[in-house]
Amino acid sequence: MNTFDTTISRKNTNSVKWDIPEKKYHQNDLLPFWIADMDFHVLPAVQNAFQEYIKQGVLGYTYFPQELFEAVIQWQATQHHYHLQKEEILFHSGVVPSIALAIQAFTQPNDAILIHDPVYPPFASVVKANHRKLVRNQLIEKEQFQIDFDRFEELIIEEKVKLFILCNPHNPGGRVWQSDELYHMGRICQKHQVLVVSDEIHQDLVFAPNLFTTYHNVDASFSDHSLVLTSATKTFNLAGIKHSMVFIKNPDLRQKFSMLQKQLYQNEINTFGMIGTQAAYQHGTRWLTDLLVYIEENIQFTLTFLKQHLPQVTCMQPQATYLLWLDFSAYGLTNSQLNKKMIEEAGVVLNAGITFGSMGDQHMRLNVACPRKNLEEGLKRIAKVF
Repeated sequence: MNTFDTTISRKNTNSVKWDIPEKKYHQNDLLPFWIADMDFHVLPAVQNAFQEYIKQGVLGYTYFPQELFEAVIQWQATQHHYHLQKEEILFHSGVVPSIALAIQAFTQPNDAILIHDPVYPPFASVVKANHRKLVRNQLIEKEQFQIDFDRFEELIIEEKVKLFILCNPHNPGGRVWQSDELYHMGRICQKHQVLVVSDEIHQDLVFAPNLFTTYHNVDASFSDHSLVLTSATKTFNLAGIKHSMVFIKNPDLRQKFSMLQKQLYQNEINTFGMIGTQAAYQHGTRWLTDLLVYIEENIQFTLTFLKQHLPQVTCMQPQATYLLWLDFSAYGLTNSQLNKKMIEEAGVVLNAGITFGSMGDQHMRLNVACPRKNLEEGLKRIAKVF
């Protein structure tokens, strides 16, 4: 049996994915396909690294080992042809906290910050929580999401945008932005002195023949006006260890970010975050290869199922991630009715599309990173009520 087919009981483990829906909706038979973590065992090398560390029995203060920097540098070079120096790498507790820190470091209250619509919901919430003005540029929804570059630039000029949060690969659409698209966005931002914060946490979860390009590799000058954020946590199902990287090549930007990090005492990182990241990058290549095969098979299984049993539900073919963007607009339900029908009648929990922006109206996001047995059961439940 494929290791990814193993069913793991996550109930009563304080799991956000499994335990919160049951408490919130008071149903004990719900199948969760919402928050973006995977129902798969962690890479054995990571588990072993944790166990070896615990054996010595003391959980005291730790520092960043040289081997961690080397693992990050090697991974980025091998996987993404992205070359880093040690001093260009900062560590933080997560990608969203890094976005928050960047907003505080490089903008002022009421400054305008641009995001796409639809996009990962915390982008909007972190902008609002820091008292900045949220500006959304709607994507064009076709077979794949496309960017309205004219409107993108118009909004930057009209709203005097100071910072743009890019999601690459895109969540929820699974879109891998091409180099020419990134170049076009980057030149516009350069022209109008807009700082780019590029969230690249899904960079490793890309399906052939699609190729991921980090923002810094698009043009040599782009590193002057940007930060790149990523983590091993999404790739290797390590969300709970709270660890991420911030790549800043421009020394002035790096000093400003690092200084605020120190002022807020956010420069000390979870020990298990460091251990897990290092072990994953050192030993995870084969595991990741197998994972991508399984996820892509789950995606194709889902798309085939929808075509056969739910032809009114349309879905873009994702180029990356384990997240599918489902369009239920043919049923004419409100967002509230759609969500209620999923939970109360189908017994499944998906992400409500409207939380990703106005373009998420009558959409749902489905997480397929689970054993196929669970996925098939969930899809059958949805088909039965629709």
